[in-house]
Amino acid sequence: MDAESIVGDFRRYFSHTMARDDASQAAYYVYTSLALSLRDRLVERWKMTQAAYEEQDCKRTYYLSLEFLMGRALGNAMLNLEVESSTADALGKLGLLLEEIAEQEHDAGLGNGGLGRLAACFLDSCATLQLPVMGYGLRYEYGMFRQKIENGYQLEEPDHWLRDGNSWEIERPELSVRIKFGGQTEHHLGPDGDRRVYWKYTQDVMAVPYDVPVPGYRNGTVNTLRLWKSAATEEFDLGEFNAGSYTESVAAKNDAEHITMVLYPNDASENGKELRLRQQYFLASASLQDVLRTWELKHGNDFSTFVDKNCFQLNDTHPTCAVPELMRLLMDEHGLDWDEAWRITRRCFAYTNHTLLPEALERWSVGMFGRLLPRLLEIIYEINARFIMVVEQRWPGDMERLRRMSIIEEGHDAKIRMAYLAVVASFSVNGVAALHSRLLQQYLLHDFYELWPHKFNNKTNGVTPRRWLAASNPALSDLLTRTVGDGWLSDLGKLRALAAHADNAKFRSEWCVVKQKQKLRLAELVQRNCGIKFDTSALFDIQVKRIHEYKRQLLNVLHVIHLYDRIKRGDTADWTPRCVLIGGKAAPGYAMAKHIVKLVGVVGECINKDPDCAGLLQLVFFPNYCVSAMEVICAGADLSEQISTAGKEASGTGNMKFMMNGALTIGTLDGANIEIREEVGSENFFLFGLSAEEVEASRGHYDPAAIIAQDEDLRRVMLLLGNGHFNRFEVGIFDPIIAAIYSPHDPWLTAADFRSYVDAQREVADAYRDVERWTRMSILNTAASGKFSSDRTILEYNSDIWHLPQLAAKSVKHE
Repeated sequence: MDAESIVGDFRRYFSHTMARDDASQAAYYVYTSLALSLRDRLVERWKMTQAAYEEQDCKRTYYLSLEFLMGRALGNAMLNLEVESSTADALGKLGLLLEEIAEQEHDAGLGNGGLGRLAACFLDSCATLQLPVMGYGLRYEYGMFRQKIENGYQLEEPDHWLRDGNSWEIERPELSVRIKFGGQTEHHLGPDGDRRVYWKYTQDVMAVPYDVPVPGYRNGTVNTLRLWKSAATEEFDLGEFNAGSYTESVAAKNDAEHITMVLYPNDASENGKELRLRQQYFLASASLQDVLRTWELKHGNDFSTFVDKNCFQLNDTHPTCAVPELMRLLMDEHGLDWDEAWRITRRCFAYTNHTLLPEALERWSVGMFGRLLPRLLEIIYEINARFIMVVEQRWPGDMERLRRMSIIEEGHDAKIRMAYLAVVASFSVNGVAALHSRLLQQYLLHDFYELWPHKFNNKTNGVTPRRWLAASNPALSDLLTRTVGDGWLSDLGKLRALAAHADNAKFRSEWCVVKQKQKLRLAELVQRNCGIKFDTSALFDIQVKRIHEYKRQLLNVLHVIHLYDRIKRGDTADWTPRCVLIGGKAAPGYAMAKHIVKLVGVVGECINKDPDCAGLLQLVFFPNYCVSAMEVICAGADLSEQISTAGKEASGTGNMKFMMNGALTIGTLDGANIEIREEVGSENFFLFGLSAEEVEASRGHYDPAAIIAQDEDLRRVMLLLGNGHFNRFEVGIFDPIIAAIYSPHDPWLTAADFRSYVDAQREVADAYRDVERWTRMSILNTAASGKFSSDRTILEYNSDIWHLPQLAAKSVKHE
């Protein structure tokens, strides 16, 4: 672990594996040599960890997720191995700079947003807590698209994050498994009178595993993330090739590889929907076959204790195909009868719901599902038939309830409700914030809650302080350690001790120095990516997240237009200079989200070029927002915008990252905002807007036109939008946005919350001008962030759902 040893390994990889000499300084070879040197140190601990799990024959949890937004691995590995200084020293001896090398790593583009980043934080915490948890996901060749902004419009480019390979993964071709699609089922009676089902004439695909090490924080534990790549069973049809049909000869190979080619294919078309379903089943089948193969090696065909040793956590509805797939494998491949297979299945699965939006709960066409997965469709129908009998027994004759609760949504185009299937098959169903879990029980899954209240629980999300404080904000991390000791990184609750220092003028001064350093880093990032120079003395007002109407980037822009209007009217007394940054990606098929991206761009261009706004207001749209960008952004933010319509955001995790780094929150009573406000105190949180109950009560009599007419500020903002002030040469492009704001059916209630939001922003501006008050509030936010560590979340999952032992890896010995 010392610098000399790292130098020796680096030289060996550089000269032998990379076949380079000292004359070659290409960044790729340098980075790869360093990554492989550190990976060796992880591999030692990785093997020891797996040996400890095997020796104990312990219960394990398998975390199934279509997304793992891991970000960069180099810094995380150095931090968790405690080799940052020795690595920097080693590179110094070689005349190399660690910062320059680290920039060569591509973000692992295996996720879209909060869901995937949460999964990555959870894996980090499981390893840090020494829990035997293994992640299963897909190894997408192209991750979330690379976002470019041209003339204000979002353009999507392929994000080929694997173009230079991935030094952190290890391919395991010997563990490949076969995945079936299509074909038909045949039912036969066996010699003992049992019904046997055979799924035949299928178009098969191979799933090839790639393992990625997930290190715990300085504890010797390294867990596994296994990612599946799709491949053809045969490379190509030699007969077709010899006959001159070159395209047809590789058709099967191409079709197979498409499954893990792209994260989130555009599902606006039927082909896109089908590919998405293929991805979900591919993940479920490969992962379950992997687990069952391991079980068989030790226990043969005896599944009597399977539930005592295995738990599958479904990260949202995406992996729910695992439910009928486990039934299929147990019955068709291992000969169990229905009752025994169902007993095992319903005691193995736990389901996390991540959304309150009904349209986001997956519903698959029965026709398409049956064409792709005929055997699974039969099993789902059988599960539903037996479930309906349970509902009928509880509520005899309640046909409306039967229709509501059926896993199969009947109609002209019948659909499978995957969330319902997950609830029916799982022994635990959890939401991800207190409000979210309550709303699930009261509305979205109320019927199921009435039937099985014991299944439902809450697990408020968290984020790992290792990446989101120690790695992303080393200056603040050093100050925290000097102030409260170094135990906070594995027990974030220890930051509570910071509160005692909030009234210490010397400590506040140190805090301000650190914050200014991080704001300078962020300003440099903005200048590189946006060409705009932020004033670091101004309030850094940040909203970075997926572009969606319910997250209300639009409300943020309306407030910026209001500030612009004030400046143009000369209303700048007691003004607080403000730099507003909005970033995030709009789904390729989401037209309104793309309109909002364009609006941010043109309003920003107008403001940034206006000499009247100089030194008072700036607005940028930050392109291609990603994990490594967030590591700089969250450390430099003053104000965290968490302004979703109440009752729409399940939890949020960006709000937690900002809070940990001392940013203050302006937000609604939505998701985890409620718990953040409870922890830090209402006086240190800028609250605005309708509550979830008030949002629900407004349905049917919402009149945004009247609200706009009665609010002079909002009327002026809408006038600027409506008369094309920001789009003189693109007439009418914002008409859909204007129509949405004026619509009495606007589910996001943008106009309703405008006045409250503007008033709260005035409070923000007043507070920021009082440096001592703002700094004190900033310190108290970090001090109160302990609850929002993913360590706490995972301990709750383990205590209430998984019941895993905490096992230390065998120690690694060095000469």
